[in-house]
Amino acid sequence: MAISATVFNEIPAALRVPGWYIEFDNRLAGNAVFMGKLLVIGQKLVTGTQDPNTLVRVTSKEQADELFGRGSMLAEMMRAIKEVDLYTETWAIALEDAGTAVAAEGAIEVTDSPTETRPLALYIGGRRVWVELTGGDDPQTVATAIVDAVNADDRVPVTAAVDGVTPSKVLLTCRWGGETGDDIDLRDSVKGEQRPGGLRVIYTQPTGGAVNPDLDPVIAAMGSEWWNWITLPYTDTVSLEAIEGELADRYGPMRQIGGRAFAAYRGNHSETGTKGSARNSPHVTLMGTNLAPTPTWIWAATNAIVAAQSLGIDPARPLQRLTLPGLIPPVEDVRWNDAERNLLLFDGVATYTVASDGSVQIERQITTYQENASGVADDSYLDINTPETLERIRFEQISLFAQKYPRHKLAADEDREFYDPSQPIMTPKVARTELLNLYRLTLMGAYGWVRDYAGYSESLRANIDPSDPGRLNVMDQPMLIGQYRVHAQQTQFRR
Repeated sequence: MAISATVFNEIPAALRVPGWYIEFDNRLAGNAVFMGKLLVIGQKLVTGTQDPNTLVRVTSKEQADELFGRGSMLAEMMRAIKEVDLYTETWAIALEDAGTAVAAEGAIEVTDSPTETRPLALYIGGRRVWVELTGGDDPQTVATAIVDAVNADDRVPVTAAVDGVTPSKVLLTCRWGGETGDDIDLRDSVKGEQRPGGLRVIYTQPTGGAVNPDLDPVIAAMGSEWWNWITLPYTDTVSLEAIEGELADRYGPMRQIGGRAFAAYRGNHSETGTKGSARNSPHVTLMGTNLAPTPTWIWAATNAIVAAQSLGIDPARPLQRLTLPGLIPPVEDVRWNDAERNLLLFDGVATYTVASDGSVQIERQITTYQENASGVADDSYLDINTPETLERIRFEQISLFAQKYPRHKLAADEDREFYDPSQPIMTPKVARTELLNLYRLTLMGAYGWVRDYAGYSESLRANIDPSDPGRLNVMDQPMLIGQYRVHAQQTQFRR
């Protein structure tokens, strides 16, 4: 059949000027290129230059210090991220303290003087501060030395002052307000550093932090950009509900820009299980840190960037055994055993393990989703790989049709033989063929995201809507590939 002049996009049909006119059409040449973006939410200090509640792309630790204030929650989150991965595109939204925020406060009381000259390895929120001590220093002198050492380190999350009533006591105040300050851990000699002989101190862990920033301005600032992964430093109910609702809306068919939020919760086993059991979102993953020295906002940021780095390459590949660099785990005698972690995995809490060298590794990155809309137990969105893979399959499908069929007409299969083959016409059969080829060659073959091609082919349906001749309805039932997590084997030995 002859090629009609109507198939050209730029060369007009009414053309009488002689010449050789060649237009280019890239519909058959392009490939969808996925490049995920990480959004980091956190509080800034007044020394930071970035306007609050606005988006900014961050490319270095030094830039983060300038934008958000050195030692701020957000600057330290960015530092943790950039020390893991410099290539994932990373943006931030800085928040100011809530107007009614209260900063957490803790204390260090010196009860016995050191008998030898040796520095104390003081850990505040997982950051080591060396305190120079001399044998024979009285408790008040030691307290002053602690204050000087803490205030000299501009990356420590607290400020220090000697108690006006008890001179041997140091008062510590979080540098920002809100509940997160309660997650600052105080201890010493975490990594086996030798304590000065004779020195005795009492740590009062920070408490009293209250009122986290409102996330409504954050959601407004997110706009219509596709944020694939989000680092969330807050686990209060209001913050979680806000991000859960927004991510559910973004995941839906009318927006199609879904993402997963990474948060971390610090508490004992009972508290952690209770926190996880109260949530139910396929788009939020909450890792229980136990009583770890590293604070929750650093834990969430590190988890997010390590996961993003892997999920961006292959959303279907499990994250187990990936190392979370820089995180300090709880001391061995309080770490959760296999049975305790298994319980948490039924409470909607993601878990980690600790390698022999002390490094923290992801064990299972689950979401908080546990029940369907009817309140019945449901594991369809248990693992983060499920929504991540579905999101990427949708991206590939949309890219395919948007690239190859951007301005096509729609006709019934039985009428296609009457049209010029060069006419830009879509039919249900063409759509089905494209989806089958994508499934077999790309999603199954090249990417390994799905399985059961025969079942998919049998179930795939496409037809023109009976009430709307411009709408193509498709019933698509991909079977996602599983993750090799559990190897169960019975060995029946013989003699």
